[in-house]
Amino acid sequence: MSARTEWQGTPTEEFDYPLPAEAIAQQPLAERSSSRMLVLEPGGGVRDSLVTDLPRLLRSGDCLVVNDTRVRAARLRGTVGERSGEVLLLRELAAGRYLALARPARALSPGAALEGRGWRAVVESVWAGHPAGREVRLDVDAGVNLAEIGEVPLPPYLKQQRGDPERYQTVYSKGPAVSAAAPTAGLHLTEELLLELEASGVVVSRVQLEVGLATFTPIRTPTIEAHPMHSERYRISSLAAAQVRASRSAGGRIIAVGTTAVRCLESSPDGEGGVLAGAGETDLYLRPGSRFQVVDGLLTNFHQPRSSLLVLVSAYYGRDRVRAAYRAALQRGYRFLSFGDCMFGWRLA
Repeated sequence: MSARTEWQGTPTEEFDYPLPAEAIAQQPLAERSSSRMLVLEPGGGVRDSLVTDLPRLLRSGDCLVVNDTRVRAARLRGTVGERSGEVLLLRELAAGRYLALARPARALSPGAALEGRGWRAVVESVWAGHPAGREVRLDVDAGVNLAEIGEVPLPPYLKQQRGDPERYQTVYSKGPAVSAAAPTAGLHLTEELLLELEASGVVVSRVQLEVGLATFTPIRTPTIEAHPMHSERYRISSLAAAQVRASRSAGGRIIAVGTTAVRCLESSPDGEGGVLAGAGETDLYLRPGSRFQVVDGLLTNFHQPRSSLLVLVSAYYGRDRVRAAYRAALQRGYRFLSFGDCMFGWRLA
């Protein structure tokens, strides 16, 4: 891409904002659903609410879609020679082979090995999609499993000691642990709140998107259009597709819990407001001007400056609404990022 082409488009600085360190939540609240929720009013205003008020914002026949992916113990810390190092396993390519991010990247060049107690990660090649990208072969001793030797990777802005690693999993996560990060909007939901929603006639539907580089890589290009969007695997079951279509046909609304659920649904539209069942990879990059065909409402956390997640919610709600909401949230003491509070609103027609 030429420098001239890269500079054409929407400046990334339009999706920047000052985020004080004290506004970043360092620990989750004791009760998941006790988080604050900023509600975006259709007329442009905002009002304070709580996650426990979500059932009052939805109605019978609506469909709430969650991403039930589970986070892998993907960070392996060891030594390369006499130096400390680590690899973050992003995706399993084949049995024992992974796409990973390596640190320090210079020390972990092809042929180098990162070693720990009961395991060894050998760098096989460089992956051009990221400066620290590597393809590694992981050899694990008999009787050792990944969940025991690895750590659930928390975002780098979380500086405090973490507690129970299950607090970085949603209560409905299931199946093999395949994601490198959590779908954090779902961290607010409890089994009790989901049961309350279902008792009120809201259908809770599960899809899956494996959270990886596309979700957490910051935008480093001068324009948002020049940002390379990586692909992530997704799955929409026949049941989930049928639930979304049935809700739509009956006049219900489709509400996504988090940006990963949005990307999953919008990657497989059926052209009639529903979704198609299936599995695949998506590099869908939703930005201002993108068309949303499925999702009517969105529950989402407050995102980092210059991130594709902030671009997505700005495309969904409207840039001016998001700027105003983020200013209000900071002024009112809302907690930001993964363990922080959230906001809810409907897509403007």
